[in-house]
Amino acid sequence: MTNEFVLEAITREFPESVISSSEPYGMLTIEVKKEDLKKIVHYLKDSTLEINFLTDICGIHYPEFPEKEIGVVYHLHNMMTNFRLRIKIFMSRENIEVDSLVDLYAGANWMERETYDFYGIKFKGHPDLRPILNMEDLGYHPMLKEYRLEDGTRTDKDDAMFGR
Repeated sequence: MTNEFVLEAITREFPESVISSSEPYGMLTIEVKKEDLKKIVHYLKDSTLEINFLTDICGIHYPEFPEKEIGVVYHLHNMMTNFRLRIKIFMSRENIEVDSLVDLYAGANWMERETYDFYGIKFKGHPDLRPILNMEDLGYHPMLKEYRLEDGTRTDKDDAMFGR
């Protein structure tokens, strides 16, 4: 199974859904429309492509791009042919919700909870979406780039010593 074969199969089945594709380090990476994600993953799992393992789900935050500020990255794998695929979706901060994949891959349960916990991304249809690593009363999502990296009130540092 090749990247070209899988990309052609997806674009043939969902011609309006694929926004972009690339092959960083040889892994097929596609960006798809958020509303079509579940249909595409269902197709990948149940078709002859047999993408039968969900390796990982993670969130990303690009505050400099308001229309694509929040993203979710899915890593999928066909264990028989050792074919790997990365799917990305993006959304604005106002609409931070995507369909859950728990009914397709049971392992998505804890991965989606972790992504919700760290980025605040809500997964529609998730059976138990609550914090898994942070305290429930934390009140914020620690992986969002909302805070400065360093304390601006510190006077005991000379930035020139750090190449700045």
